[in-house]
Amino acid sequence: MNLKKSMMYGAICAAIGIAAFTSDKKPDQKNKKTTFEVTCDEFADLQVLRYQIPGFETLTPKQKELAYYLFEAANCGRDIFYDQRYKHNLTIRRTIENILNTYKGEKTSQDWKAFETYAKRVFFSNGIHHHYSNIKFVPTCSYQYFQSLVMGSDTKKLPLNGRSIEQFLIEMKPIMFSPSYDAKLVNLASGIDNVAASANNFYEGVTQKEVEEYYNARVNNADQQPISWGLNSKMVKENGIVAEKIWKMDGMYGAAISKIVFWLEKAITVAENDKQKRALELLVDYYKTGDLKIWDEYNIAWVNDTESRLDVVNGFIEVYDDAIGKRASFESIVSIKDMEATKRISAIALQAQWFEDHSPISAEHKKASVKGITAKVITVIQEAGASEHSTPIGINLPNANWIRQQHGSKSVSLGNVVHSYNVVGAKSPMMKEFTLSQEEIERNAKYGALASDLHTDMHEVIGHASGKINPGIGDPDQTLKNYASTLEEARADLVALYYIYDPKLVEMGVMPSIEVGKTEYDGYIRNGLITQLTRLQLGENLEEAHMRNRQLNASWVYEKGKAENVIEMFKKDGKTYVKINNYEKLRELFGQLLKEIQRIKSEGDYAAATALVEGYGVKVDQDLLKEVKDRFEKLHVAAYKGFIQPKLVPIMKEGKIVDVKVEYPNDWLKDQLERGKNYGYLPNIN
Repeated sequence: MNLKKSMMYGAICAAIGIAAFTSDKKPDQKNKKTTFEVTCDEFADLQVLRYQIPGFETLTPKQKELAYYLFEAANCGRDIFYDQRYKHNLTIRRTIENILNTYKGEKTSQDWKAFETYAKRVFFSNGIHHHYSNIKFVPTCSYQYFQSLVMGSDTKKLPLNGRSIEQFLIEMKPIMFSPSYDAKLVNLASGIDNVAASANNFYEGVTQKEVEEYYNARVNNADQQPISWGLNSKMVKENGIVAEKIWKMDGMYGAAISKIVFWLEKAITVAENDKQKRALELLVDYYKTGDLKIWDEYNIAWVNDTESRLDVVNGFIEVYDDAIGKRASFESIVSIKDMEATKRISAIALQAQWFEDHSPISAEHKKASVKGITAKVITVIQEAGASEHSTPIGINLPNANWIRQQHGSKSVSLGNVVHSYNVVGAKSPMMKEFTLSQEEIERNAKYGALASDLHTDMHEVIGHASGKINPGIGDPDQTLKNYASTLEEARADLVALYYIYDPKLVEMGVMPSIEVGKTEYDGYIRNGLITQLTRLQLGENLEEAHMRNRQLNASWVYEKGKAENVIEMFKKDGKTYVKINNYEKLRELFGQLLKEIQRIKSEGDYAAATALVEGYGVKVDQDLLKEVKDRFEKLHVAAYKGFIQPKLVPIMKEGKIVDVKVEYPNDWLKDQLERGKNYGYLPNIN
């Protein structure tokens, strides 16, 4: 999942990708189109996939028109996310676009191929920092070759911002070619100024201490309905004064936000019902004013809209790109409810109170009454911003704790996205390489996809929605700071892990036997201790919140279970494997850790949070990392997967939309260049 402010987003894709361990999932009949090619492109450590939109043809003309307007509103925020990730990203992207569009020189050399790969990576990561590790990547072609590309292109179209070409190239050299210059998008290291050490464009000229003091002077922990302070602004220091630059229609990012509002206002005219219309009206008001109280009103209205077939997430949602968890990245997801597939996840939501009551956490940290959880499987129509390429597979929102407690939340699973992952995963050699037990392999073939789906469902539906913060204790971004996201993801994972081995799920009819739970335990421990390391480079430790949470959970239960040999790590023929010897005891350990992490969140115990994350979730055994990397590289499998998005094209008659057709692009560079041309609304520097 993805944690934090405003609307909580849940992406809990396993580190090898869903597909690596869910190879048995059968596609729905409505998804079954043998002529549709799921794969699109592959470069560096990335594989680009495609997904279809089954059910779109069943929408009414009015619903299709609504989908088109929401599609446009989503894509209009594209530049915002690029700029949020790094101040120079738009300049770099537009330089790359100019070269790809206007360079007339040769395009067959290894240098050109290296530049083209760099361009593809920038588009995928929405900038020059890796989409997952947050570490800067640089071109593998030389700076001199890059100079020749710039000079050989249409120099009138370069984003010079008043500079000469020579000065532009001098300034761009360290920005693009030095690995140590603005090296990390998000730096979560302990004992440093995490704000100053992070390259994102959320702060400028301020220290972490100044940011914390600014909000400490404004936040009232006794407020039962606190706004999400800092969610929609950049913090700067002007004339020695710390201030916020609000992202709104007449503020920062106004040119793009005005376009978002334009399309949302069109969407309001074709809303499916009054509840959806009211939610969209509040979203427009929020974008116009930047008022975070209106944002909360919108979230409440959005939660209450449970009848609409179409749904949308649009706004500044997740705070993963902010090391101290305050400022949110733009993203949008437009979707259709999958009526049939929703039955499984709805069954879990209906039992939310039972799960809360039977949780192993302390009684004082449980909710007496779990409010308004709704759950569904969705068919994605379009993803933009933070979810565009590296998509979540599950979502739980909104993010504000008080709204969740008083008004409830929505949880969804992205059905057609998971389907594409599974189609590719059926061909993956990962399982056989990192699993020695034939029993595990066969069990995964039978139950792997269901185990993954149930984990996602419970992570989102009952994981993030569970527990409560003690009265007078601030939100985790205040109390747990740079560890808040990691611990929230760990907590939601642990809820799912605790209950996936519970006979209650068999009784409910959502899984056939407890063997599904064993399958999930096998995969989770294997991933947390071994296979997610395939995503690191030698010498690295864990930086990304989801990777930290998985290692934390797996390492903690491994260590605490050593005396009884609950989990065994062993070598055979020079290869490391894991084996679970006692599934029942492992479940107990998951419950114990869940209880402690909930206590840390409920009480705001920063010292305990630091000890837990730094002690179990950060450091990597470099010898094991080298072994895993060597094994993985021989498989020729991309470590990361993501998506090229479909396009909605309106059919016009006498100036009105009479139908909307879906197109499925299959050329990565062409698609990204078109989107840059169609949705490039912001200045080069913001």
